[in-house]
Amino acid sequence: MFLALNYPSWIHPEIFPGVPVLGIIRWYGLMYIFAFATAIRVFMSLQKEGMLDSPEHKATEDDIFGFFTFGIIGLLLGARIFSALVYDQSGMYPKAPWLIFWPFDKNGTFTGLAGMSYHGGFIGGLIGMIVWCAKNKRSYWQWIDAMVVSIPLGYTFGRLGNFFNAELYGRITTVPWGMVFPGAPRFSLSIDWVQKIAEQTGISTAPEALLVNLPRHPSQLYEAFFEGIVLFALLRFLSKKKPFRGLLSGAYTAGYGSVRFVIEYFREPDADIGYRISAKPDAPIYFNQSLLNLSTGQILCLMMIISGLAIIAVSYLHHKRQTAGAKV
Repeated sequence: MFLALNYPSWIHPEIFPGVPVLGIIRWYGLMYIFAFATAIRVFMSLQKEGMLDSPEHKATEDDIFGFFTFGIIGLLLGARIFSALVYDQSGMYPKAPWLIFWPFDKNGTFTGLAGMSYHGGFIGGLIGMIVWCAKNKRSYWQWIDAMVVSIPLGYTFGRLGNFFNAELYGRITTVPWGMVFPGAPRFSLSIDWVQKIAEQTGISTAPEALLVNLPRHPSQLYEAFFEGIVLFALLRFLSKKKPFRGLLSGAYTAGYGSVRFVIEYFREPDADIGYRISAKPDAPIYFNQSLLNLSTGQILCLMMIISGLAIIAVSYLHHKRQTAGAKV
């Protein structure tokens, strides 16, 4: 009995594979468009609720367009630059930085901006939003609080884009919903643990099958659900409680960092980077053998958790001082 799922053969990175001109349109890019559209729609609903208004200013659609433009430009720049300089191990980008935004490979094939870092996008987007608020003399926390409620649902589409690319898959697993991804590394059946997992999941162990592709956690779908839907539900709930400014920003930062940190235990780290911190030398990346083996993403998530809790604490103290001053 086959106790794993095969990656759907009809899914391709291209929406129209093999079709002239249209063949360059990819699911990943379309998912980004859906993500931005969803974020704008949620943001506009918050604006209609008055979340962005102040005694001095009433938020307009022009404000929203300008705020999003600065945020999206910062996000795209940060995500691409961070990916090229932190995650890429080839060393070519510091020598030829213009290639960071070059959408073709060595053979001239259009690839788009392959490789985007969430943490880089977080930093770049934050800078873009702060610049807009400073330029237009608006409250940083008020506008960023609204933004952090708006963006999680966009992650659902982003992670679906990763799934359609069959990339960023998880570690080897024997759970019934484990999925065999076509591009995942194969292992020799001469290895005892490989043969054991193949037998547990019903994958062929016939003599002619020298190398086997083992099931993986569909970690992209885990992230789509928890980083997107669950985090959005939490922040939307908090937003209706009329919290002090900064709480939502801190809750988003710490919440995303916490969820992503846990899911990273199911997601396979980049093969060319491996673990940044390892409790066991030469620990394999395709298994989770220790909670102390930490990837690059987990270290960055720990920094997010600490930063998020600090934002909440500082914002609360500031709010408390303002409240006390208003009563005097």
